[in-house]
Amino acid sequence: MTAYRNGMETLQSDSRAKRNVIVLALAQAILGAQMPMIFTIGGLAGQSLATNLCYATLPISLIVLGSMLTATPISWAMQRFGRRAGFFIGAAGGAAGGAVGALGLYLANFPIFLLGSLLTGIYMSAQGFYRFAAADTASDAYRPKAISYVMAGGLASAVIGPQLVKLTDGMFESPDARVASFLGAYVAVVAINILGSLLFLFLDIPRPPVPEEDAPKGRSRWELIATPRIAVAVICGMVSYALMNLVMTSTPLAVVGCGFEKDNAADIVTAHVLAMFLPSFFTGHLIARFGVEKIVAAGLVILAAAGAVALQGVRLENFFIALILLGIGWNFGFIGATSMLAGAHEPHERGRMQGLNDLLVFGGVTFASLASGGLMNCSGGSAQEGWSAVNIAMVPFLALAGAALIWLYLRPGDETEHA
Repeated sequence: MTAYRNGMETLQSDSRAKRNVIVLALAQAILGAQMPMIFTIGGLAGQSLATNLCYATLPISLIVLGSMLTATPISWAMQRFGRRAGFFIGAAGGAAGGAVGALGLYLANFPIFLLGSLLTGIYMSAQGFYRFAAADTASDAYRPKAISYVMAGGLASAVIGPQLVKLTDGMFESPDARVASFLGAYVAVVAINILGSLLFLFLDIPRPPVPEEDAPKGRSRWELIATPRIAVAVICGMVSYALMNLVMTSTPLAVVGCGFEKDNAADIVTAHVLAMFLPSFFTGHLIARFGVEKIVAAGLVILAAAGAVALQGVRLENFFIALILLGIGWNFGFIGATSMLAGAHEPHERGRMQGLNDLLVFGGVTFASLASGGLMNCSGGSAQEGWSAVNIAMVPFLALAGAALIWLYLRPGDETEHA
């Protein structure tokens, strides 16, 4: 009788979780479309406005910096007021970022454009919690699949975003012809955030209860990050995301710098983002079958393969294959690390740990995006040499994550996952 009751509770819990997964996957698809849009044109717009080409990717870097700075406050807001409130804050930040970015482009003012990028980071930070929100109401068995299915919503964003870049090209006029083709995309970002935020009205995740005085406080941030399984999950998540960002940020600059068109860059970014999210339909199943450590390890190997392909030449097929492998490697590495982390802390530690995780992950991504422009435009005398420098820079970080994963795998008495 007890087993039957527990089974029914799990089924009911997963019914709610499946509804939330649908809402979050749609949010990933619609609201998430702004990220491939901005990553496609942000560096090119920055290159047009910046007085020093080494700062071309600074707009992308400030998006990630904004995400890093707001990760902890948004995590706190979600813990205090619920996921829905945090996601509305993110959409408001995205709309504000698009509006200020459009103003910066219209005025051809680089500092204003950078301010818009920083505000866009608020949305990027909130989007990072979609995957954790998917796990909130899911059973232990359904959790990896819930995370994967929400990430799979990015498939639509991979198509919608770059196609909107093409559709809005030249839609609005600007006094400065250098940036006129980018203006329409930033106006579209404002509309995406306003309309897409309505999805969160259908989200059904209970607000966390206010802890009583005698409730367990959980581990401190230092105790959490010093837990071996959590430390390795954070390292692997940080490396997977940072290296993906390092290479993707430079890709449009490399493609155009090697003589191809902006539309070619948009198509390559589309293929990359599709590769980021398409495996999500089965990543959760692979984790359940083979174990999370093996899937994360596979992700790191595929990221290394992406760098190897990129170093073989600058033909269009090299760009396409390298960026597709980069997307798949990110998917396995990042979703695997997220699943590992979600099972390594208690529910009352959620706000503290998830905020800390995203602070560290996006701190690494900020460093990577800052380094990307410098490596691409200021290493060697050509776009090809800069592109090679970007991909060679992956090596030490892949070695770090690989060593951490091997250490965890060989460590005797490693903690088991718990809800």
